[in-house]
Amino acid sequence: MRDVNADSEHLVPRTGRASVLGRLAVPAGLLASVAGAFAYVATVDPNEPGHYPVCPLYGYTGLYCPGCGGLRSAHAFIHGDLTAALQANAPAVAAYLAFAVLWTAWVVRAVRGRPMRLALGPVHLWSLGAVLLAFTIVRNLPFGGWLHP
Repeated sequence: MRDVNADSEHLVPRTGRASVLGRLAVPAGLLASVAGAFAYVATVDPNEPGHYPVCPLYGYTGLYCPGCGGLRSAHAFIHGDLTAALQANAPAVAAYLAFAVLWTAWVVRAVRGRPMRLALGPVHLWSLGAVLLAFTIVRNLPFGGWLHP
C-alpha cells in the first residue's frame, strides 16, 4: 500500500499564511488571558478591601510571602506608576517585563517557524528560588520595611 491514504494527509507540514496563524494561536491565547487578568486588576483596585482574598500566609502568620503585593504592583504598573509598582513587589515587576520579553521572542520565533525553547537548568531554578527566598526574608525583617507592600 504505497498509495496516499486519507490518514496520512495530516502529516504533511502546512505552509503559508494558515501555518503562521496556527503557530500564533497559542501565544495569542496566552496574551489574551494575561491581558484579561491585567484588565480586571486595572478596574478592580486591590488597595480597597473586600475585592480580593487575603494572602493565606499573611493572614495566618503576619509574614509577607514573595507574592504579597503582586496585585497592587500590577494595578500600579497598569496605571503607569512604576515607583508604586516596584515598592509593592519588585520581583513581580521584573516578572512582568520578563514575560513581555519572552512572549515577544516566542512570537518572533513562531512567525519564523522555529519552536520556542526555554531550557532552564537546575542552576537557574535554584538561583531564582534563592533570590525569592532572600527577598522574602529581607522584606519580613525590621530593616526591610521598605519592601512591605
